[in-house]
Amino acid sequence: MDASIVIPVKNGGKRFEDVLKMIFAQTTNYTYEVICVDSGSSDDSVAVAKKYGADVYEIPPEEFGHGKTRNYGASLGTGEFIIFLTQDATPASVHWLDAMIDAMKLDEQIAGGFGKHLPYGDCNPPDRQMLENHFGRYGNENFIHELTEDKKQQYFEDEGYRQYLSFFSDNCSCLRRSVWEKIPYDDTDFSEDQIWARKILEAGYKKVYVPEGAVYHSHNYPISTYGQRYYDEFKALYRVQQASFCPDLKTYIRRVLGDTRYQCSYIKHCGDYKAMEKIKWYFYCLRRNMIRYEAAHRAVQYFSLSEEKQKKMDEKYSQQLKQIKG
Repeated sequence: MDASIVIPVKNGGKRFEDVLKMIFAQTTNYTYEVICVDSGSSDDSVAVAKKYGADVYEIPPEEFGHGKTRNYGASLGTGEFIIFLTQDATPASVHWLDAMIDAMKLDEQIAGGFGKHLPYGDCNPPDRQMLENHFGRYGNENFIHELTEDKKQQYFEDEGYRQYLSFFSDNCSCLRRSVWEKIPYDDTDFSEDQIWARKILEAGYKKVYVPEGAVYHSHNYPISTYGQRYYDEFKALYRVQQASFCPDLKTYIRRVLGDTRYQCSYIKHCGDYKAMEKIKWYFYCLRRNMIRYEAAHRAVQYFSLSEEKQKKMDEKYSQQLKQIKG
């Protein structure tokens, strides 16, 4: 078997079916299997996965973990390569699978690859801008990253460079099974992918960016949920990268105003919105950035607290914890 495609699932909805349609519509000579690990769906996700021919394994919601559930799914397959997708990341092409595996075969030292993320048609402007800018940094062709000897000092001392080099995303990723068997994912509640990327780079392996292995992946969450989402995100970034985005009030003000100005400039020059819509999005960006950096400040505080206070903070702010508890 060439590839095992592993998808953690919980209440995948209509978009999950779209993902499966594209997976099973691939034009490829590679052999592949699809493994879905469902953690307590209350919709028809299990039935839909079985309808398309995926192998479905069910676990209790409380047993879910971003790292351990993916390890479990990977262990059930036999593919030389393990491809992780999320239930809402739709392959953008019928050649997506070929692109991912072909890139992995460029060099035997490549341990993992990640695909480009494209915004869905209904994506909000700040997320659209973020996706365009973030993945634009990696170029339009397959690009192999490695931690060379002459870059090690910069990697360990420069937070921005370390984040750039070790970025990895399980929304669409491919792992070489032989490396994963030596270096599996950590059992962690967030950023299992970027923790793994740091480990393999520091162990001397390489990773590859695969723009043709693109997936559509974006969200329009209610703004009221962003505080919990960003709390988990920034806590994970601090744990993995030691990145403290908002340690004090001065930084908070600078980041909120700077990000909002940058996003508003993008919206202003975007031809997709009328004048009143642009004004609505300006205020949306301001409010969202305020929530974003409030959460970032909480995440910094978290690591200076006692274990008991950390637990209370997670219970109040962590969306991941709420999802695991159902």
